[in-house]
Amino acid sequence: MSKRSKRRIMGEINVVPYIDVMLVLLVIFMVTAPLLTQGIEVELPSADAAPIDVELLDGQDPLVLSINADGEMFLNIGKNEEEPIQELEVLNRARTVLNANPDLPVLVRGDHRASYGDVVAGMVLLQSAGAKKVGFITDPPDRLSDLPGE
Repeated sequence: MSKRSKRRIMGEINVVPYIDVMLVLLVIFMVTAPLLTQGIEVELPSADAAPIDVELLDGQDPLVLSINADGEMFLNIGKNEEEPIQELEVLNRARTVLNANPDLPVLVRGDHRASYGDVVAGMVLLQSAGAKKVGFITDPPDRLSDLPGE
């Protein structure tokens, strides 16, 4: 009688190739992630202000008007968010968005070197477009000496 060799079915999965693929994907995402976070360079003023209530955002991105040191305006909606736009275009874009969603939070990011008049003009444009409330984005103070009254 011939002896049959019994083969056992292998019930294990070799995960080494999957780990290799995951490491390659991790490196790709680590390299490309900084490239995706482009924006307008604005040095925000420091202020000890209360943070925005997350419930007010209700899972939606706020409408943000950025004003750089040269007084140029940028809106976070529409094409080419990194290119400055004219006041009339700010008004038209903001009005379109706020007509569709009147409760959308509206924020202003003004560079600390921007003139007060430019920031107020941007705020007035947003209010003319239909914004009920306009908030300001600031950086928290770095040192205790930055706090008011110190």
